[in-house]
Formats: sequence, structure tokens, C-alpha cells
Amino acid sequence: MSDSVFIGGSADGPQRLLLKRANRHGLIAGATGTGKTVTLQILAQGFSDAGVPVFAADVKGDLAGLAMPGAATAKHHAAFAKRAAEVGLEPYSYVGAPAVFWDLFGKRGHPVRATVSEMGPLLLARLLDLNETQEGVLTIAFQLADDEDLLLLDMKDLRSLLNHIADNRDEMLKRYGNASPASIGAIQRRLLMLEREGGERFFGEPALKLADLMTTDRLGKGIVNILSAEKLMGSPRLYSTFLLWLLSELFEELPEVGDPEKPSLVFFFDEAHLLFDSAPKALLDKVEQVVKLIRSKGVGVYFVTQNPRDVPDGVLAQLGARIQHALRAYTPSERKAVKAAAQSFRPNPSFDTETTITMLGVGEALVSTLDDDGVPSPVARTLVRPPSSRLGPITTKERRSVMGDSTVGDRYDDMIDRRSAYEVLERRMQEAAREEELAAARAARAKGRAPKRARRRRSSRQSYSEAAIKSALRTASSNLTRSLLRGILGSFKR
Repeated sequence: MSDSVFIGGSADGPQRLLLKRANRHGLIAGATGTGKTVTLQILAQGFSDAGVPVFAADVKGDLAGLAMPGAATAKHHAAFAKRAAEVGLEPYSYVGAPAVFWDLFGKRGHPVRATVSEMGPLLLARLLDLNETQEGVLTIAFQLADDEDLLLLDMKDLRSLLNHIADNRDEMLKRYGNASPASIGAIQRRLLMLEREGGERFFGEPALKLADLMTTDRLGKGIVNILSAEKLMGSPRLYSTFLLWLLSELFEELPEVGDPEKPSLVFFFDEAHLLFDSAPKALLDKVEQVVKLIRSKGVGVYFVTQNPRDVPDGVLAQLGARIQHALRAYTPSERKAVKAAAQSFRPNPSFDTETTITMLGVGEALVSTLDDDGVPSPVARTLVRPPSSRLGPITTKERRSVMGDSTVGDRYDDMIDRRSAYEVLERRMQEAAREEELAAARAARAKGRAPKRARRRRSSRQSYSEAAIKSALRTASSNLTRSLLRGILGSFKR
């Protein structure tokens, strides 16, 4: 069926995700090793086959297998073929999805960049883990950049602007309020820490254009954009802030389309708990707002996490499709989580949802999606279909081959550094330094001329007096007068 993505088979019939309801978001949850990543892979390729572009983060390195077809010689082939027959997936064949690899560090994919201005003070404060006072100073920096038409493109621009604020603190106090040296120093230290983690590579140009994430290949299949996140997971704040920035940019730039026949983009947010851990209320409110409203832009957001409790209730309430893999219930806290997960489904009289969650095998899930009227379907115990693309990672050679065939490499692989706040402020500093040097030189010359003129005047008067005394000495008529004149002349010489 071209109007849906096939998830798997159940006693209640095939379980499908309707494309016209796919922008109502979704959740894929389950304990480690229960099949969440394979389910993500199946949905991503299903959307691609339907002509829907996809963006997904590859946190373990095995999602890259989407770019390659599975193989009949793989060790899983027999089990996959059996599973395909059980769920009614016929014909079952191996095929990969058209893919583009991205990487914030530019190593395992095309570089992904954003400018500091695009990130904005709220997300940047979250990224740097700033307190309220420090966030206020950062807001002053952004406002100053707007007022003086200073481009904030990369981290050296922001550093220069903060230094400029510190050097002109009195003037800044009158215009924007207090920006203490302690707060500026704290921000500078956090920027240094981010640089050491490699975060400075994310800020700069050419910045990512959203249109390059929303493309199809020549056969009409949606491009699967895979973000290499194995190294990025070592900087969880950078990972979560980047994905939230991307969602925010989609929300800001895309036009309203209501409920389209299929999404314009589907966004998978793996390890979703990293977005919400220790997030301030302002950020949580922003996430909830974006998730709630981006649906009308034709974008579907699918959170992938171990436990539904990782997602705040305000966001969880927006998720129409739910695929719940097995949860463990060894502790009172885990039993509570299982009960909460079971209560989020529309009941099925055929089985007890709470008990079934703990009994699901690998590759099984409880599935509920929205029907034609937008109503959640009764939960169904589902055997998830096998993937058509490769299960697991790809080789370095295969990755390079995919990157070499990409149409976006020429636009993003090489960084550019145009004139921005750093260059403008550096030039201002140099001009100010030259003005100070010239002023000092003028002052020194003015100070040095006055003594010299005085010395010249004294020397002239002295020479004139000596000449007059010598003339008088030649005409003196008495020895006493000549003696007095010689004494005066001698005092001049001394």
C-alpha cells in the first residue's frame, strides 16, 4: 500500500502507519537490545520508499546499513525470510535506501554547520550550560551584534564580541545593563571547553540549508540523511542542542501545509532523553511548542528512547504513533514505568497490556497508530517486519563511496571564512591603537619643543651679553673697570 508504511503483522491484521497521519509524531521505546534501532531502520526506509525524506542520528554506527542492501548470505537471512513469510511481507527482497552522511566533525560525513546567530542565545546558553545571569550577558552580546550589524558566524566572532563588551564596560552598562567581567570570563571558559570537544567545527559557514535535507533521488525515493553521532554522543549537550536547533529551524522556515497526504520530512530523535535531561523550563517549553506546532509544517518527529518516562508529559501527549518494545520490571520503579507505558495505549481485550510488555521477545512490539479519523487504534502485539537494508554498520570504503556520489559535498566540504564580527572588531582595535600612538606622539612633540626654544633663547641672550662685555672691555679706560668686566665674563664661561 503506497499510502502507508508497513510495520509488521499481528493477530489483528497488518500494522501500518498511515502517511497522512505520520506528521502526528511518534515514539519508539524499549529496553536495550529489544529491537528499537531495527524498528527505526524499517520506518526510515519505509518513509524513503514512499518519497518522504528522513533525518536520523546514528548513535551506534549501525544505522548506516540503511545505505546498503541486505544480503542473502548474511547470518540473519534465514530468520529474516521466515519472519517475512510470517508477517505476510511478499515479495521480500534486499535493497538499500538512498542516503547522505553528515557529521558535525566532518570526518564520517559531510560537515554540518550553523552560524552563532542562527543558534541564538537560548540554545547557545543551553549548550554552554550557563546560569541565568550568564545567559543575560550572552543576550546582551547578541543584541549588540544586531544593533551594530556585526555578523556572528563562528566562535571567534563571539569571543571578540565578548572581549569588546569587557573593554567597553562603562558604555555597555549605560546601553544594555551590567555585564560583569566574572560572567564574561565564565562564558569564555565554557567556549574554550566546547572548542576542546570539537564544537567549534559546528559553527561557521557554509551553514546547512534545510532544503538539502528535503530531497528525493531520481526514482522519487526520499533521501535518508544519516548523522554520524558516535563521537558526538561524547558531547551530549552538543548532540541534543544541535537536533533541537534543527527542529527549530524547520519550524521557523517551513510554510504551513496543514495535514498533507504525506510528510515533507520525518525526523528521528534517538537517545531522546538527552534533550530533556537537566533542561531548564524555558527550553522544555520551547521543545513542547515546536513539537506541537511543527506538525502543521508537514514534519513528523519520532522520539527513540528506552523508557516513555524519558519524555515529558507535555511532549508525550503530542505523539500519535507508539511502538513499545519490551520493558524490564525488576524493581518497583521499573514496574511503575511498565504500568505507565501500558496505560498510555488504547486497551485490547485480547490480552493484558501491562503483562505483555514484559513478555515481548526481540523484534516484537506493542503498536498503536492513528486511523483515518485520527483516532488511536487498539494496541496490537506485533511481529515487526525484517529490514530490507543491511543490518549493522558499513565499511569505511562503502561510506566513502556513498559520500563520493553525494550531490551536496561540493557545497559543504570546504569551510569559508568571510568578513564578520571578528574582522570588524579587530580593525576597530587596530585603528584605535593607531590613534593612541599618534596622540602620544603629538603630545611628546609638543612637550619636547618648549624646552628647546627656551634653551635657544637663553643661549642667544648669553651670546649677546658676552659680546657686549668684550666690546666694553676693549674700550675701558681704567684697570678697575677692566678687572670687573673680566670677572663678569668669567662667570658666563663658568
